[in-house]
Amino acid sequence: MTEENRKMKRGLPVIKVPVAERALMKRRRKLMISISIVGVVGVTILLFATKAGKSTSADDEFSTFTVRRDNLIVKVVESGSIRARNMIEIKSEREMDTVILSIVPEGTYITQEDVDNGKVLVELDKASLEEALTQREIDLASAEASYTEAKESYEIQVKQNESDITASELKVKFGLIDLRKYLGDSVAEKFVAGTETLPEDIDDIAALVDDPQLGGDVLQKLRALTEDISLKEQTFKLAESRLEWSRKLFEKKYISQTDLEADSLDKERKEISWKQARAATDLFKKYEFPKQAVQLLSDYNESKRALDRTYASARSRLAQAQAKLKSAESNLEQRKELLNRTTKQIEASTIRAPAPGLVTYGSSTKGMSRRLRQGPIEAGSSVREHQTIISLPDMTKMMASISVHESSVDKVRPGQKATIVMDAFPDKIFHGEVTKVAPLPDQQRSWLSPDLKVYATEVDIEGTYDFLKPGMSAKVEILVERLENVIIVPVQVVANRGGKKVCYVLGSGPQEREVKTGSFNDTFVQILEGLEVGEKVLLSPPRITEPEDQTGPEPEAEAASKGRGTSESQPEERQGRERRGESELTDARGGRE
Repeated sequence: MTEENRKMKRGLPVIKVPVAERALMKRRRKLMISISIVGVVGVTILLFATKAGKSTSADDEFSTFTVRRDNLIVKVVESGSIRARNMIEIKSEREMDTVILSIVPEGTYITQEDVDNGKVLVELDKASLEEALTQREIDLASAEASYTEAKESYEIQVKQNESDITASELKVKFGLIDLRKYLGDSVAEKFVAGTETLPEDIDDIAALVDDPQLGGDVLQKLRALTEDISLKEQTFKLAESRLEWSRKLFEKKYISQTDLEADSLDKERKEISWKQARAATDLFKKYEFPKQAVQLLSDYNESKRALDRTYASARSRLAQAQAKLKSAESNLEQRKELLNRTTKQIEASTIRAPAPGLVTYGSSTKGMSRRLRQGPIEAGSSVREHQTIISLPDMTKMMASISVHESSVDKVRPGQKATIVMDAFPDKIFHGEVTKVAPLPDQQRSWLSPDLKVYATEVDIEGTYDFLKPGMSAKVEILVERLENVIIVPVQVVANRGGKKVCYVLGSGPQEREVKTGSFNDTFVQILEGLEVGEKVLLSPPRITEPEDQTGPEPEAEAASKGRGTSESQPEERQGRERRGESELTDARGGRE
């Protein structure tokens, strides 16, 4: 560090000496060194004599600064890089690793006309997909045929179930009708409703013929049998009476023996017929009626059980048909999906320009370690699924990406104005605005350097410049605060003593005075209370050794340099800034009294 820089850092004025005069001064110094040994005693005596003859001035003993009012500009300065505000990343949509057959050269600018014409950016290998596409189409045709067959079988089964159920329901109805027709409604309803059951003993069943509620065919049959018995009984009695008269007439010789025998035979015939009628009635009551009643009731109950079986069978067959249909439908959908995926994969093998922008390879925008793992993007290289192949930054909207140190992040907010200077264009100043400050520190930077906490910040650049390129280095100055006509002193004037901020005011001697500070940059600090304009303060506060167990805040000068209010703490940078007319104070008057 040069003498001029050391003086500037201490806040002392710098006197620039011409080159010729400096050479003369060097020669004089050599001369002084040669005679210094001889004249040291005389010079010492002379100095003591001079001090004894003059009064001591406090201003000559201490370096001071006169408290004044001025404008104070607080900035946060960070370095970063330029990138596009909006960027489209074109990634591989292929489901497996594939080879790049062709790719547009990096740096190609894609125009809107290229987008409209569907300009091809990347062509991936799709030979295996085209072979698979034919097989997918064959599989789909087979699946469609199976689905059609299953669907028709299902519809047939639905109709068959309807027919089977209808037939079974008719059998139940017909069985009930037959039972009612035979026993009559009243007796049949008792058995159908379940209020009575048929006796197990056949004699008990035969006794039902005497039920007064009996009707239907049974009642008609019983009446016919009863009437037949009655008629044949009367016929028998008439034949018997005729035979008695024939015997009397035969005795009197009115009829012949033949006539008598004929009447006797007729009487026997009528008797036999009468007995047969009574036997038929007994057989009906004891056997035919019970058998027919049991048979009809059994047929009715069996028809109901058959109906239940028909329902169950219909459900089972329908479920099987539904399962086959669903399986065929799922297989069809799967084949369609496979065909669609294959078609989309073939389409994804040809990547066309989605928007205007500058072609940047994905490997160029990644870190070195990732580039080594993935390899370069070029024709013949392999890319994996979702790997970025090309990035298309929108060159019309650029931004500066910086990392703000944790000591300054509370000062930076969206909406603050900023100026940007590119390393490539040092004489051109760009204007911008803070748009985003990350809520959490950069994890990657924290992983590389755990003690370093920085927050990613974005600053939009106003205007459109075709000469700006992504990745350019830039220096960003964020205007945090501009204070007009405030009391200021150099930051090294303020010291911490016992947890208080103090300045040393020069009166009859240095006097400690507590002050209240406000905003500050790396050069000056605002004084809110404790000092008045025109007072003189020591530029170098006296050092006080404190006990080891007492620790206080750092001096204001050290806090300013560590706090990174700006990054202009280097004197050389500040001199360069001042040469460009960007000094932090509007007036540098009164630097040292």
